[in-house]
Amino acid sequence: MSLTRRDRLQALGLWPAWRLRVAAPAIEAEREAEHEAEPFQAAALAAELLEKPATSSPDAVERNPGIAMGEIPDSAHGSIQATSPPNAIREMDWTALNAAIKSCTRCALAKTRTQAVPGVGDIHAEWLFVGEAPGANEDRQGEPFVGDAGKLLDAMMAAIGLARGNNVYIANVLKSRPPGNRDPLPEEVATCLPYLERQIELIQPKLIVALGRFAAQNLLATDTPIGKLRGQMHRYRGVPLVVTYHPAYLLRNPLDKAKVWEDLLLAVDTMRQQKSNAG
Repeated sequence: MSLTRRDRLQALGLWPAWRLRVAAPAIEAEREAEHEAEPFQAAALAAELLEKPATSSPDAVERNPGIAMGEIPDSAHGSIQATSPPNAIREMDWTALNAAIKSCTRCALAKTRTQAVPGVGDIHAEWLFVGEAPGANEDRQGEPFVGDAGKLLDAMMAAIGLARGNNVYIANVLKSRPPGNRDPLPEEVATCLPYLERQIELIQPKLIVALGRFAAQNLLATDTPIGKLRGQMHRYRGVPLVVTYHPAYLLRNPLDKAKVWEDLLLAVDTMRQQKSNAG
């Protein structure tokens, strides 16, 4: 079944509230004309998900961030400096990097996980979505965002014409699930973040979308609340970065879906500018 742009936004709970928030109607009109006839198989699924009450399942919990590590000077970390990764990570190709992530025992999470979750998607993608850490479903299946939050992420991407695996790569800051979905520890972030940094170097995305405050604060090396980070374009090592809420958060706070739509529009406009500048 082929659904209109309006149908897709209604499935996400973003119509008609989004209309009052869009800053560039002409741009949106152009975007609507481009995607009016696209099939959107995830719409019905997204609608079903968003009608469900919030649950207490592990995959529907967004954790509070630990200390943001990012690129904070070593002098600020004390003993964490001793856990800095070997230079080999910075030289790895995709095959070696994925193998290193899957076999990593450099922190205690290796003892409690079922399997590590490197990431999934197009390794030459222009779009990179970064979350926090694997949940219970991800830990079992070895792929990020496969629970209810993952289904909602797929619907969010589809609303702007994207699809998992098609010019999109999805990863997390942590590659192993913290037991009970607890907050990641600073030493776990310090140990695992270099894997994500190398993934970004290999992918060379045109745009990064940070999903949730943990991903945003660690990539931007800040403790600024997510409410103040979203709504503007940031940069991670020269790459444009847009901050939005984590899909798991949206399952519990559906009133913020309109804000996420604003962030997605900002991401699309930023990508368009990137391509225009490159051309």
